Amino acid sequence: MALEIEQFLRTDRLPHIWCPGCGLGIITGAFLRAILDLGLTRENTVVVSGIGCSSRAAGYLNLNTVHTIHGRALPVATGIKMARPDFTVIVLTGDGDGAAIGGNHLIHSCRRNIDLTCILFNNQIYGMTGGQFSPTMDPGGNATTAPYGQLEPSFDLCRLAEAAGATFVARGTAAGVRQIEKIIKQGVQHPGFAFIEAVVPCPTEYGRRNKPAKAVDMLEEERKRSISVSKAAKLSPEELEGKIVTGVLFQDVERREFQSTYAETVARVKDAELARRLAEGAGE
Repeated sequence: MALEIEQFLRTDRLPHIWCPGCGLGIITGAFLRAILDLGLTRENTVVVSGIGCSSRAAGYLNLNTVHTIHGRALPVATGIKMARPDFTVIVLTGDGDGAAIGGNHLIHSCRRNIDLTCILFNNQIYGMTGGQFSPTMDPGGNATTAPYGQLEPSFDLCRLAEAAGATFVARGTAAGVRQIEKIIKQGVQHPGFAFIEAVVPCPTEYGRRNKPAKAVDMLEEERKRSISVSKAAKLSPEELEGKIVTGVLFQDVERREFQSTYAETVARVKDAELARRLAEGAGE
């Protein structure tokens, strides 16, 4: 499989810039195995990213890739999908890029239910730009912009995506790599907006200010805190405190995907325009 995956990598850009122990490479590897299993091709697959450590993944992929400006990956991906509905379009973003400056675009992409797959890498911090806290950092976490502990309540992005209208919502972790590989495959195959949160460790910026600090310990902590959707359903809110609920959290296959509604509108407008021209011609 390693040789097969290599066709999807720009090997001339390796080695990558990610820090030792970073979880971004783990999820990128899971993504590559998923698209290989799905039989996707370079010609018909587009990966769009924004700005940040996670968004650098697009630069290493030998696919059709677009590295956009901060927070704008989803609207660019929307334009690509509207222009080429036959393409498989996937967005790679982070908790800062996708939930802070790009948060409004995330909400409206969910609301439209356009057929995109958004994989959001969540490490609770801005790893590339100096260790500021992101909207997903747990209260009490330390960052350069919160040296005495982060005070704001954190976003539960999966609940946000579901409430905004996404029809496939799931969460996985770098510690549960086989599970998230399966989740990515399900998300790409889903006919609508798929939101996947990938919980990943950042030992450099997050780990130096918070415990556990070492990459292996951070992965082990993820593993211990993770709990399946089915098990979580049997626990009280108090028992779920501090847990990472993983798996497919929500799925709706009944709601219509945006492009089908849009295509119907275009056809209706064309028919009305044709009828108007015919009527004008008959009047002459």
